[in-house]
Amino acid sequence: MKVFQLIFLFVLIIPFAEIYLLLQVGGIIGVLPTIFLVVFTAVLGAWLLKQQGFATLQRFQASLAQGIVPAYEIIEGPVILVGGALLLTPGFITDILGFACLIPRVRKKIAQYVIENHLIQAGGHFHQANSREKDVLEGEFRKEE
Repeated sequence: MKVFQLIFLFVLIIPFAEIYLLLQVGGIIGVLPTIFLVVFTAVLGAWLLKQQGFATLQRFQASLAQGIVPAYEIIEGPVILVGGALLLTPGFITDILGFACLIPRVRKKIAQYVIENHLIQAGGHFHQANSREKDVLEGEFRKEE
């Protein structure tokens, strides 16, 4: 299945599932506790988004200061952003997915998957990271006017 088809199905199915789950939970624990739970997860998600976002930004800056390409942090940033957006969306399914995006181990696994399966294949040059000397062409040049 293509990515756009998956996103379309996600956008189509998730709202119905969220409404159903909210009605079921509201029937079990009541309306006000359900509303409180949805608002609480949004506030907790905003706090976690801020905390994890700053931690990733600090790791990004530390990697740059050491001269290391911050590949994981570059991928983790959008994952954190998506997680925060999912947490601010009312519903329990999106909250679970949003919290999963804010867990550092899960983010690391997502970043590792993206880097290994999408960036390395598309880049071509990344396959030979250890044999970098073979790609270097030394020489001199002179500017003639």
